Amino acid sequence: MSNNEIIISGQNLELTDALKTNVTSKMEKLFTHDDRIIRLRIELAYKPNKNHHNEFSAKGHIEIPGPDMVVSVASDDMYKSIDELIVKLARKIRRRHRLERIKRNKLHDVDIPAALPKIA
Repeated sequence: MSNNEIIISGQNLELTDALKTNVTSKMEKLFTHDDRIIRLRIELAYKPNKNHHNEFSAKGHIEIPGPDMVVSVASDDMYKSIDELIVKLARKIRRRHRLERIKRNKLHDVDIPAALPKIA
């Protein structure tokens, strides 16, 4: 594992070694998208429903300079929730990079309040 920090927590659910290694191996791929990521917090939860199927949710919180990114996903399978969470987090990181690149390349007009003499 690299020096990047991944925090995994569970709610109403036992975190097995297989689940932890699955989450860690998949989440480490996100650090290749952006080297400014400070920490990843993954919260896995189990919510039993009487009427519907049991619901497993995964919530990802990326701590990065600027506004943090938070994404959550729910489905009837924990591993499916983790896979969907990876896709959403990667998409959000790519979108942020694209917007930063557009902002960086866009030229802005500069208004100078003083009248400058014209040179002929």
